[in-house]
Amino acid sequence: MSFHLQPMPPHRPNRCQLFGPASRTALFEKMAASRADVINIDLEDSVAPSDKVSARKNAISAINEINWGNKTLSVRINGLDTSYWYRDVVDLVEKTDGRLDQIMIPKAGNAKDIYAVDALVSSIESSRGITKSLNFEAIIETAAGLVNVNEIASSSSRMKALSLGAADFAASMGMQTTGIGGTQSNYYMIENGEVDSERNIYFSDPWHSVTTSIVAACRTYGLLPIDGPFGDFSDDAGFRAQALRSATLGMVGKWAIHPKQVALANEVFTPSAEAVKEAKEILLAMEEAKNSGEGATVYKGRLVDIASIKQAEVIVRQAELMLE
Repeated sequence: MSFHLQPMPPHRPNRCQLFGPASRTALFEKMAASRADVINIDLEDSVAPSDKVSARKNAISAINEINWGNKTLSVRINGLDTSYWYRDVVDLVEKTDGRLDQIMIPKAGNAKDIYAVDALVSSIESSRGITKSLNFEAIIETAAGLVNVNEIASSSSRMKALSLGAADFAASMGMQTTGIGGTQSNYYMIENGEVDSERNIYFSDPWHSVTTSIVAACRTYGLLPIDGPFGDFSDDAGFRAQALRSATLGMVGKWAIHPKQVALANEVFTPSAEAVKEAKEILLAMEEAKNSGEGATVYKGRLVDIASIKQAEVIVRQAELMLE
């Protein structure tokens, strides 16, 4: 282990982040009543330019007036390359009553982007005497964001999470796809064989590299890594498959752009009773091995050691978080 220990991420459930455009006020009560751990009121991509000002007012009213329970409440502001973002930040901080937990910063390209928002938020909080410190989540959805993911993750003490924005990332990278997440039909390999023979097709994960980069940056700096949207909300199996891949790679949750995706995300990112049982049995087996002066033991025919303790503890902690 390095001398610099890996910090723990924020202690909050983050299995599902439910998005809803701030221009559709009828959705707010339904979002508040959902089983999502995090609510993201959107001022950015899902809001037309002509609705930006009214959507901002809608978001502020919803934050102040709706009972959001114990959910993490977040607002995605407009991009820093627009004329809307600074007023988004000023009004959200000055005109809400302290219920807002987090600002989501889209298309983060480097640490300077985070610094710009941080400086503005800090100035408002200081001048207003606001004691609750607003948290940040940034979205990695550009080539620059991927290249600079580590400096973005470590840019501010307000940073709590990073998400993958697959659609804008694909556009920024020049990827030939219009799909949002999931396996892409042209991204495949075929097995070796004769040129004219029938050969099996194997589909790969085009998001693997950026996913692992986000997870590594988050784990290094103590943030929550979140998978982004899956565009085809009619495809439950496709959503679940991508969620399972991202969970296996270390992400702790996923966006939902439709209410039906909430249950799917919660299912995937909540450790199963069987997984928790096995993790606890591994911890018990290792405790017994430790008491016998051994650094490893055998569990169900396979070797488990000190590294296995760390793996099992991840599962147990995730399960315990859902009970709090």
